[in-house]
Amino acid sequence: MACPRRRRRARLRRAADVRVALVVIAIVIAGCGGAPRSRATTSSATPVVLPVSDWRAAYSDRRALRSMVGAASYYHDSLAGRSTASGEPYDPTEYTAANRDLPFGTVLRIVRIDTGRSVIVRVNDRGPFGRRRRLLDLSRAAAEELGMIERGVVRVRAEVLELGER
Repeated sequence: MACPRRRRRARLRRAADVRVALVVIAIVIAGCGGAPRSRATTSSATPVVLPVSDWRAAYSDRRALRSMVGAASYYHDSLAGRSTASGEPYDPTEYTAANRDLPFGTVLRIVRIDTGRSVIVRVNDRGPFGRRRRLLDLSRAAAEELGMIERGVVRVRAEVLELGER
């Protein structure tokens, strides 16, 4: 016959095992509950691409919803054809930009602070990342219009003209 102490320990172990099992089951059920969530950035979304003349006409007199000031750089040509975070390929001839926080499809007016030259772009990528906290990465076409190819990095004011969908 087992001593009372051993029986008590065995009973406590079984109770602890049952509690652990219940916690595991609760975690599994909580993780499986609810409808499946769709990713915010799907490659099946068709981006809105307007010709440059239509961009200027549509947004030339639009007031800024918000402004940000910071440094902007531009994508190197070797990245052409690679997939952006929105799923569309990077095209150096389109007027696009990368920003860490703004939703894809957001339309921005980028104004170079030292010259006053401006361009209208659409956010389709995430970045820039790294130690130097730049505000934007611009496509080659947008950088050429701002006249920043030789400098590489310039101070800009980014004016949000229309927020994209998250």
